[in-house]
Amino acid sequence: MIRDYQAIGSTWFLRGQQRMIPTFGQHKGVKLIGTLDYETGEIICTEEERYDAGTFLRFLEKLLTAYPTGKLVMILDNARIHHAKLIQPFLEENRDRLELVFLPPYSPQLNLMEGVWKWLKEAVIHNVFFGTVQKITLAVRAFLKDVDQRREEVIDRLCVRM
Repeated sequence: MIRDYQAIGSTWFLRGQQRMIPTFGQHKGVKLIGTLDYETGEIICTEEERYDAGTFLRFLEKLLTAYPTGKLVMILDNARIHHAKLIQPFLEENRDRLELVFLPPYSPQLNLMEGVWKWLKEAVIHNVFFGTVQKITLAVRAFLKDVDQRREEVIDRLCVRM
């Protein structure tokens, strides 16, 4: 989630002239679910109202539509929604096309999407004040659209080439 109060990042400033970044601190923001295609650098994201098993199921359905052929292997953290009973029938029905692989606990450095989220935060919200959630949303959308045009850079920055 890209929150309205998550805006302070490392920066330089003249002594005595520290930049002050206001914040509402209302725990509002943009909720995203996304995946990174390791081979092409394509990032597929959806904005969501909430994180729950139904949301994750819809995201899996979207991925199978986006990639209509071949097998998809998704590397995931161990969030509850990734293991929910609601998605089990879907996974069983699509076991020939979709495989979920879970990372060990507390290993975000192994999840390529964590690199995307970090890059997004550094590029969009660090040391910037957005007066509304809508402005954050527009900035996030602009970033995602921009990096979609620079897939080779995405691969160079986030993926290991073999």
